[in-house]
Amino acid sequence: MRATNTLTLGENRALYIGELPATGWHCHASPVLLIGLSGRFAVHTTGGVVNSCHSALIDAGVEHVFDPCGERVALMYLEPDSVEARQLRPRFRCNGPVIFDAAVRPVSSSTYSRHLRSFDLQSLLSISLSEAAVLDWRVENSLRHLRVPHGAPVGREGLASAVDLSASRFNHLFREQVGVSFRSYRVWSQVRAAMMGMGARINLTDAALQGAFTDSSHFSRTFRKTFGMTPSSVLKPLKELTLV
Repeated sequence: MRATNTLTLGENRALYIGELPATGWHCHASPVLLIGLSGRFAVHTTGGVVNSCHSALIDAGVEHVFDPCGERVALMYLEPDSVEARQLRPRFRCNGPVIFDAAVRPVSSSTYSRHLRSFDLQSLLSISLSEAAVLDWRVENSLRHLRVPHGAPVGREGLASAVDLSASRFNHLFREQVGVSFRSYRVWSQVRAAMMGMGARINLTDAALQGAFTDSSHFSRTFRKTFGMTPSSVLKPLKELTLV
């Protein structure tokens, strides 16, 4: 692995490779695969439970603390409508919302890096993936719409009306399919839009506008709640930001 911090952002996935500080308590609206590239790390979950592991699969909506313990790590986020995330949903239902040591250990760094950067989940995991579950088309359309940058946050009522559902029924369906509320995912999508809008130039003010935040302070507060870290602690050490 190259000794640099890199971030790769795609339409329905993201990959961070590098070093990070320990986070605060947080949860996000996307499942994540955490991998220790140079050693073990710790995951704190509610109830005071701490697990030391080489990898962890964490479902959307799970509150946790991630402590890299000074190790170099990879964090792979998968949007709920991605094939990989849908393949994981049956696994989470059977094994619980956090699955520890689910990834194979790196043998060849170049091969492992290739699997990471191509988001080849099947080659990275030691557990088999299920057939991709089918998302309700109304939720799938809403997820795609939310990821398109808008001048203001997208309203639940408008999306519900567009698919002939009441706001309450739409929210119930959304949470059932995605694992988090519509509001939580909308905030997540704003953070994604902000980061996608940065391109190669890290500018928090421009990013805030791209994500329909009122200002950079609003973006920073939301980023911290979402990832348990300040945006500067993640973005400023970056040596490479790639959009795919």
